[in-house]
Amino acid sequence: MRKLYFYLFLLFASLSNVNAQNYQIGHTTINFVDSNRGNRSIPTEIYYPADISGDNVPISTINSTKFPNLVFGHGFLMTWDAYQNFWNSLVPYGYIIAFPKTEGTISPSHLEFGKDLAFVINQMNILGNQNTSIFFNRISNKNAVLGHSMGGGASFLSVPLNSNITALVNFAAAETNPSAIAVTGSISIPTLIFAGANDCVTPPNTNQLLLYNGLSSSCKTYISINGASHCQMANSNTLCSFGESSCTPIATISRTEQHNKIFSYLLPWLNFQLKSDCSQGAFFDSQIISDSTITYLKNCLLCSALDNVDVADVENEIVVFPSPANDIIFVKGVFQKEYYIYLSDINSKKILEFKFNESLNIDISKLASGVYFYEIFDSNKKSIKGKILKK
Repeated sequence: MRKLYFYLFLLFASLSNVNAQNYQIGHTTINFVDSNRGNRSIPTEIYYPADISGDNVPISTINSTKFPNLVFGHGFLMTWDAYQNFWNSLVPYGYIIAFPKTEGTISPSHLEFGKDLAFVINQMNILGNQNTSIFFNRISNKNAVLGHSMGGGASFLSVPLNSNITALVNFAAAETNPSAIAVTGSISIPTLIFAGANDCVTPPNTNQLLLYNGLSSSCKTYISINGASHCQMANSNTLCSFGESSCTPIATISRTEQHNKIFSYLLPWLNFQLKSDCSQGAFFDSQIISDSTITYLKNCLLCSALDNVDVADVENEIVVFPSPANDIIFVKGVFQKEYYIYLSDINSKKILEFKFNESLNIDISKLASGVYFYEIFDSNKKSIKGKILKK
């Protein structure tokens, strides 16, 4: 019965994500001015939910929903229109996304671009409070900064500059000057990092993995897409493709496949982090475990589907997952019940033991790859046994 509820719940979560698409795409251009930086001009393209598509059309009146605010940083020598895949995929699901167009030269300032991203976040929030703006009373207090390549690195630089940023997402993020890696220790907000396993421009080992490992966030996820490349994070772009043509490995999946994979994770993650949709968090958690087309690192559960199952249906049952596992094993038991868990190697040598109530996250990142065995006891000395595979 528990498994039936579990899978029905995940089915509902996935279907609700599809059925949430209600909006057309509106567009406007605004030139923001930062008086604290010598009246710096920040021209910005903005896409938002509307009832009819077009330029400067009213924001949607289907309901009175306040939409989360996303600000996206472009890659080196790339323009905002290379990211049409993002506004086409996010705006119909109830997101506003803004693209600052600064630092598009051959010698950009990464720090100024990071400041621009932080500044536009606040300017969008101000528009939400101005009764003369089309965004009046329609922008929520949930703000995420996103970016690709150079813009991905700049997205890290922006977070310490603006406490209103509540989530961070980037795609093939590049190390910057000043160092994006150096600021990761000061970043504690939820973060989702996408990498391409075949990225020869900003290889994961020297860019995204270092960024992930440096984060202080208690909820961070790193997803590397098998066969994915650097430039295929965006739509086709001549300058990006030219730069990528000089290195290997090349992509072994199509651009469409790469985009589909990105948004299959990005949408439920945003829906949980910025819209508090627990079912979408559970869908994200379950999908990532069984997906053979990615590798991942993760230190949190967004929202366990088991929390939505009647306690009577899981009584005297324990769930241990994932297997195979990367760095974290999640253990889920009965609400407010006390347990003991022992983890042993193939030689029956006990290597870890914990006492916990209801649930537990076990860090196995320092264990060698291989098979490990667990035994879990409840307070009545009843036990279950099983095994997990460490990648």
